[in-house]
Amino acid sequence: MLEFLIRDAKTALKSFGYKLKNNLLTLEDQEEALTNPKWAYYFAKDIPGASIEACQGGVINNPEWAYHFAKDIIGADIEVCQEATIKDYEWAYYFAKDITEANIEVCQEAVIKNPKLSYYFAKDIPGTDIEVCQEAVIKDPYWAYCFARNIPGANIEVCQGGAVNEPYWAYRFAKDIQGANIEICQEAAIKDSESAYKFARDIKGANI
Repeated sequence: MLEFLIRDAKTALKSFGYKLKNNLLTLEDQEEALTNPKWAYYFAKDIPGASIEACQGGVINNPEWAYHFAKDIIGADIEVCQEATIKDYEWAYYFAKDITEANIEVCQEAVIKNPKLSYYFAKDIPGTDIEVCQEAVIKDPYWAYCFARNIPGANIEVCQGGAVNEPYWAYRFAKDIQGANIEICQEAAIKDSESAYKFARDIKGANI
């Protein structure tokens, strides 16, 4: 039993994870680092003399670590990392938000697959095409409402067309959004009894 324990301990001491945790990595460990995106990132970040190009090749199959690589590693190829990152719309958003050299248009094309992140892209990213984000956002009534309420330059009529697909958000649109078409919102709100009641109670101009 003792022999097995000693053997396992020696194996653990040689493992990449152990070396990484205890700052024992050397350049000789680079080949193994490339087998795992997280390891490749930390190897490039922490080991003097690491091949940035080789380590970058180890992260580009993982959008999250491609983002971190572009953000933190001096000498990273931003364009290459971006191509990897945009395969995931969440990391495409963070790439555009945090990476100075990001191509906003390219990141936006990835993000518009998701209404929530399209809203935040328009809200947080300078240089965003508001109209493109809006077209994605209106597929979800809640985010259509948020877009109309919080994004300068939003097209109220277009956002309203998205919000009225759900009675509650039709009511809220009429209640909170300046320029809302009360009649159109009411037609949508009355499809739900509670929303119809709130509409009649709260909306000036409602047809009681």
